[in-house]
Amino acid sequence: MELKMIFKALSNETRVNMLHWLKQPRLHFPAEELEDYDAHLGVCVSDITEKAGLSLSATSDHLSSLQKCGLIEATRVGQWTYYKRNEATIAQLSGLVQNMR
Repeated sequence: MELKMIFKALSNETRVNMLHWLKQPRLHFPAEELEDYDAHLGVCVSDITEKAGLSLSATSDHLSSLQKCGLIEATRVGQWTYYKRNEATIAQLSGLVQNMR
C-alpha cells in the first residue's frame, strides 16, 4: 500500500464521493439502474458516470486513480466495466490512520 498515492486520490472530493457511493450502491443509485446489480461485480461505470454528472473520460480518470492505489477493484464483462470497493485495502488504511494518533 502506497500511502502517498492513496492520500492523493482521496484529496479529490469526487473520488471520495465515488467511494462513498460504492460502499452502499443500493442506497446511492436508483433501483432501475441497479436491476442487474451483482455485489461480486460492483456498479457499472455508466451508472457511476451518470451519478457523478461527468463525462465518461473524466469518470474513468477518477476511477483509474482509485484503482491504481488499490481502493477499488474493476471487473470487465464484455464491453462493460464494473467497480467495487476493495474493503481489505480500506480496512488496512483505516487501521494505519487510527494508529497515527
